[in-house]
Amino acid sequence: MARISSTCLTLRDGDWPDPPASPESAPFVAAAKEGRFLLRRCTACGKAHWYPRSLCPFCFGETAWEEASGEGTIYSFTVLAREDPPRAIAYVTLAEGPTMLTSLVACEAGQLAIGQPVRLVFASSKNGTPVPCFRPVGEGDPPWMEPEA
Repeated sequence: MARISSTCLTLRDGDWPDPPASPESAPFVAAAKEGRFLLRRCTACGKAHWYPRSLCPFCFGETAWEEASGEGTIYSFTVLAREDPPRAIAYVTLAEGPTMLTSLVACEAGQLAIGQPVRLVFASSKNGTPVPCFRPVGEGDPPWMEPEA
């Protein structure tokens, strides 16, 4: 059995598959290219949701884009240590409420834990489209991972 304690999970910039382009996701991609993370929130029931869609998955009401904090916590995760390079897939519960399937990057796999706070970081797909990923928040973050002021 492979040990994950010393497995470094890299950003894998430029190594992500290209997400499908659609008119519905265009505002999300445009904001992500500016470093902003958008969610949809229902104008009728007030619930935020992920994956962004024009109709609320809870009440079928209309939705509107809003800027999200990019903060969350790890709900569940698994490390694919045999993949080259290794990666971690996780469910992250966003500060705004929704839980999203994503990847954990720029960290040591052995340091990951359920309930751990994480912060959004955009990686690039093969064609340069921003892909939302998350990394653990911590005092030991390298300077290049510090949030912009």
